[in-house]
Amino acid sequence: MSDLATTPLYDLHLELGARMVPFAGYSMPVQFDGIMAEHTRTREAAGLFDVSHMGQVILSGQDYATIAAGFETLVPVNAIGLAAGRQRYGLLTNALGGIEDDLMFANKGDHMLVVVNAACKADDIALMKAGLEPLGITVTEVTDRALIALQGPGAEPALSRLAPAAAEMRFMDVADLELEGVTCWVSRSGYTGEDGYEISVPEAQAEALARTLLDMDGVGPVGLGARDSLRLEAGLCLYNNDIGSTTTPVEAGLIWSIQKVRRAGGDREGGFPGAQVILPQIESGVPRTRVGLRPEGRAPMREGVVLFAEPEEGEAIGVITSGGFGPTVGGPVAMGYLPIDMAVPGTQVFGELRGKRLPLTVHTLPFVAANFKR
Repeated sequence: MSDLATTPLYDLHLELGARMVPFAGYSMPVQFDGIMAEHTRTREAAGLFDVSHMGQVILSGQDYATIAAGFETLVPVNAIGLAAGRQRYGLLTNALGGIEDDLMFANKGDHMLVVVNAACKADDIALMKAGLEPLGITVTEVTDRALIALQGPGAEPALSRLAPAAAEMRFMDVADLELEGVTCWVSRSGYTGEDGYEISVPEAQAEALARTLLDMDGVGPVGLGARDSLRLEAGLCLYNNDIGSTTTPVEAGLIWSIQKVRRAGGDREGGFPGAQVILPQIESGVPRTRVGLRPEGRAPMREGVVLFAEPEEGEAIGVITSGGFGPTVGGPVAMGYLPIDMAVPGTQVFGELRGKRLPLTVHTLPFVAANFKR
């Protein structure tokens, strides 16, 4: 643990009694007062997450349109058409159509703010530098700010006590808000399926802001354990589990993230890595796809469990990529990949667990409906 990086909230985590674990090169809290309690807190009130291990990157250049045009050479997303003060989900793809990372990017008027996954940030920044700096776009990693997420139905009333304008933001809006006397970069988004905000705050003021929020009724700390159960119930992908460099956006069920302007026949068709694989897949389909799965009984089936069509014989047909107990659902939930003809909700398959094949049922995603403020 001594070799791990720490976030600006590390000392606060220890003070609050967090159980710390290694994650993406950082010492991070996996839980404070229990995963079930923290999960429920986020669904019913408000949870505060430390996500400072994630990468924050600023892309700057002549103007936003120029930056966005360059960025579109790396992602199959409509960046040019993103309005100022708005954020969008995107994917970095490779030459074979696989996903190098998923990310969020925002039009901040004269620059773009990109947030990438912790485990991928060094590679992502190198990829962006290689692809964008020759086009006159400067890629700068933000190293002096923390990132915290306030999630749940109590997030709006809590944050709007500090900045009333927070209540007026819609899902995927971004704004600079004064919180406790310091300018924070705020987006109305998150990774839980609940309403909420992600807040980039100068690291020197991060602990004070976190304490102010935690002092509010209904707000409590949440660790990585509940973050995972929340995102799994919401049907959200975890990089290197549900998506990766050998998974295409179409296989992953992420076609919705590729706007029509970048698809076949669109005004800016293709022009991103792997377009020659991804665009035909959108038109013709794929042999496998990501699905939700409900194991029978109470025992979770986790990443790596092999899936079969029959209870006693036959070849493997797929694999679970994420799985665990869903506290809101009240039972085990999972995601994985199956052949397209087996991906119909209600289809029964079998997962091999400790030498036995146990039944699961294909389920629509998400398991818990999203609660975003549209």
